[in-house]
Amino acid sequence: MSANFSHESIVALASAAGRAGVAVIRLSGPQAREALRRTCFPSDLPSPRHVALRRFVDFRTGELVDHALVLFFPGPNSFTGEDVAEFQVHGGRAVVATVLEVLCAIDGIRPADPGEFSRRAFENSKMDLTEAEAIADLVDAETAAQRRQALRQMDGELGALYTGWADRIKYALAFIEAEIDFADEDIPEDITKDRLSDMKALAQEMETHLNDEHRGERLRDGFMVALLGAPNAGKSSILNKLARREAAIVDPTPGTTRDIIECQLDLGGYPVTFADTAGLRETVDAIENEGVRRALHRAQQADIKLLVFDGTKDPQQDTATWSLRDDHTFLVINKMDQVVAPDVLRQSLLNEPRTVFVCATSGEGLSELVERLVLELNDRYAATTAPALTRTRHRLAVQEALDHIQRALSADQSELCAEDLRLAMRAVGRITGRVDVEDLLDVIFSSFCIGK
Repeated sequence: MSANFSHESIVALASAAGRAGVAVIRLSGPQAREALRRTCFPSDLPSPRHVALRRFVDFRTGELVDHALVLFFPGPNSFTGEDVAEFQVHGGRAVVATVLEVLCAIDGIRPADPGEFSRRAFENSKMDLTEAEAIADLVDAETAAQRRQALRQMDGELGALYTGWADRIKYALAFIEAEIDFADEDIPEDITKDRLSDMKALAQEMETHLNDEHRGERLRDGFMVALLGAPNAGKSSILNKLARREAAIVDPTPGTTRDIIECQLDLGGYPVTFADTAGLRETVDAIENEGVRRALHRAQQADIKLLVFDGTKDPQQDTATWSLRDDHTFLVINKMDQVVAPDVLRQSLLNEPRTVFVCATSGEGLSELVERLVLELNDRYAATTAPALTRTRHRLAVQEALDHIQRALSADQSELCAEDLRLAMRAVGRITGRVDVEDLLDVIFSSFCIGK
């Protein structure tokens, strides 16, 4: 991707591809004004940030292409910091293709690469890298919780946190270096001690930031809930009821489910993948044994485990399933419509507060199960006042900065302390993209869709 933005303009479809009522085509760069004048009739530029109705014409032939609403955003007060033109045309494929062809026929205009609009915005200091990544997250958001997290990050909350950290490190570093460079001067010792005391406080903040159970990453990528239990306990029936479709085959034959069946759901605004697994039992069938192995592996990976039991039998007798209980587990007692003495069963499980009684065939109790799951996710992953880490690269950089600060605090020489603080500041700066970012740009922006 070229970094020479001053001599070329880029254009792309900014709305979704395919047939639609309206399509938005965005053009950024020095040819934006020329493109509006050559393709629109009348040819006078619309007032900045005001919508104007124009006839979009192929300047090569004079043929009318479409009636369009056009906008002009003069730089630097635009998304990219450059002159930007937007064309809102009818969303038929033929219209969109012709408009893009006509615009690219103008010298100096070419199709945009993925993420190039956002990269230009970054290069022109219209946003930092955390805000650019948030745009991609907002485009990909499928649930309300994902949308809220992406908006917080796009509004600069995460970037402001890291910028503040970098400024504090820089401030401390300045005093340490002053102590080194002006050793003969009378620099008050209290000042340096105050700066190092602030670094101790910052190290504690970083540790708290890191010890968040990967809340931001899990919300961004989605949560995993594993359905585990003996054959015919009703795991597949529960999955189908939650999904409101036949996601898994239901049959009384033991071992019907042999591989993991996944189903993505929006659970109270949280993105959740439910995984139906093979029945847990000893078997000589090699394929079914592999299914059991995969089920146990998925149990280890899951954020929440639903241990499903046949309510007509003593749950504790199903030792393979009962042994998987932990703090992230719910006991789901199924087939309550067939239980002869339900009160006795409930009484026997009083010491297991995370128990839900359901009937998969009628759906009874499943709404309570969903409510309990949403409450669990709220308790563990709901947004707090502090912005959350959302990417592995953020986490690695913060951990690196923390390691350097801790080493700086234990250094017995001012020069070593200063060097570690300098490295800590660079590690934090890489998150927002203000320090040592060239090696990150292609990786980050290549994941964007065209037109953003």
